[in-house]
Amino acid sequence: MSSQVCKYPVIALNSNTFIPLVGLGTFKIKGRALIYRCLQVALESGYRSFDTASVYKNESDIGEALKELLPEHGLQRKDVFITSKLGPANQGKDKCRAACLESIQRLQCDYLDLYLIHWPGTQGKKPEEPVNKELRLQSWQDMIQLHKEGKVKAIGVSNFLQHHIEDIILETSVVPAVLQIEHHPHLVQDNLISYCKEKGIHFQAYSSLGTSVVENKLLSDETIKDIAKIHSKTTAQILLKWAVQQNIGVIPKSTNPEHIRENMDIFDFSLSHRDIDILNKLDKQIHYCWNPKSVS
Repeated sequence: MSSQVCKYPVIALNSNTFIPLVGLGTFKIKGRALIYRCLQVALESGYRSFDTASVYKNESDIGEALKELLPEHGLQRKDVFITSKLGPANQGKDKCRAACLESIQRLQCDYLDLYLIHWPGTQGKKPEEPVNKELRLQSWQDMIQLHKEGKVKAIGVSNFLQHHIEDIILETSVVPAVLQIEHHPHLVQDNLISYCKEKGIHFQAYSSLGTSVVENKLLSDETIKDIAKIHSKTTAQILLKWAVQQNIGVIPKSTNPEHIRENMDIFDFSLSHRDIDILNKLDKQIHYCWNPKSVS
C-alpha cells in the first residue's frame, strides 16, 4: 500500500512497501455478520491493515466484507494492507505455495501485502524433530518465489526466535520483512527487538493486551492502570501506545465497536521516558499465548 493512503503512522518494510503501525487482528472473529460489523467500524475509525490466517477460518468472510465495504468508503484494494499466514499443517515445498494461493482466493484479491509462516514447527511433527527446520526452509523458498511473482508484496515470519530466522537467512540470503510475535510489558522481547533492528526486520507484536482465554493480568495490572489514569486513557490504550511509540506494530483484536475505535485513538498523547521505563520493568517473561522455544 502507499504511505499516502493511511492517515495514521506507517513503517517502511525492506520489501519497498509500507505497513500501518496499527492493524485489526481477527483471531477468533468468525461469522459473516460479525466480521462485516467489525471491519465496517474499523474502516470508519481509520484502520487500513487487517491481519488474518488460514487457521482462523475467516478469510472468506473477510474477503467478502472488504469487497462490499471498500467501495462504500471510497477505497480500493491497493488502499488497504492484508496479512495472512501459512498454517503449520501446510509447511513444505509446494504445499506452502498452494496454501498461499488458496488464501488469496478466499480473500478475493489478486495478491497479499504480507504472508507469514505462522509457526516454526509443522503439524504432526514433534517440536524437537530436525525435519521442522527442513520444512520451514522449503516453505520460505516457496514464499521467496511467490514474492518474485508479485503474489505477495512482502514475506515474513511469526513466532520465530532468532535462531529460526538465522537459519532461513543463512540458506537463502533473504531477510524476512516482518517478525510477528507475542510482546507486551509482561513479556518484553528486548533481545529479539534489537536483532530485528540490526537486520532491518519490522517487529510486530500480537497479544499486546494479553489474552481473553485466561484471566487478563495485563489489563488488570495496577501499575498500568495508574499510568492510564495520568493520561486519561484506558489501560489498553497505554499498552498499545507503549509499543507503537517504539515503532513496534500492533494488531489488537476486538469485536466491541467502542474498543475498536479506542485502540486506534492512541495518537493524541505520548508516554514519558519514565512511563516507558516503568512499563519495561513489569517484565516477567510470561507467555500468555504460544512459546516457540521448544521448536528446533
